[in-house]
Amino acid sequence: MTKIKSRHNPICMHLKKLGINNAYRKQNGEFLCDGIKLLEEAVKCKAEIPIVLTSSNVPFPLSIDSKLYYTDQTLIDFLSPLKNAQDILFTCRIPDISLKPEMTGTHILLDNVQDPGNVGTIIRTADAFGIKTVMLTGECADPYNPKTIRGTMGSVFRQSVYNVSNDDLIDFKNTGLRIVGTALLNDCRDFTKISYENTIIAIGNEGSGLSDAILSICDALVTIPIRKDSQSLNAAVAAAIIMYEARCLL
Repeated sequence: MTKIKSRHNPICMHLKKLGINNAYRKQNGEFLCDGIKLLEEAVKCKAEIPIVLTSSNVPFPLSIDSKLYYTDQTLIDFLSPLKNAQDILFTCRIPDISLKPEMTGTHILLDNVQDPGNVGTIIRTADAFGIKTVMLTGECADPYNPKTIRGTMGSVFRQSVYNVSNDDLIDFKNTGLRIVGTALLNDCRDFTKISYENTIIAIGNEGSGLSDAILSICDALVTIPIRKDSQSLNAAVAAAIIMYEARCLL
């Protein structure tokens, strides 16, 4: 196992950029993860793990294609973009997302959901409730942001996540999927009163809700009843409630 001592080492510079730069992640097709639990999930899911950097030991075998490096915790703390850095950083290959999701089943669409923690929690919840894919449109948080990855608690290695355009969504509608949007409008139906079979559930921005572009292509709108003097639900909470109603666990 090779020991790295300098923050100017090319491996360190690569990890640092992966942690803070979305464009660099896309360019290199890699993302940064932290912690032994995430590493264990990545190994179980047979994710491609090019680099592992640790200040301790890895208590399980890695793929022969993974390169293992050792360093001090102070360097891990410097390289990690997260507060309370753990003792392991590693990189994963971004999976091939050029294929479109299946045109059946239940999916969730995030429209301009910008908080990485919310996006990560929704990916984790979709995995738990058997939602086929998580679709992202507009200015959503990067699903491979380290804060998003930590929020998924390993579900990112199992759950299909796609960036989609409005044209993609219209194509999906033409193949038989319908789009059900969540909103706080007077003509919305109670979310428990409809079926979510072959449906894309659309969740809007934390502050402004669904964009006009997405509202214009929704086949139906639903709402989660809340107290009249309450403003709204957190995007991840609203998504979790509706995904539980629509759950497809088998």
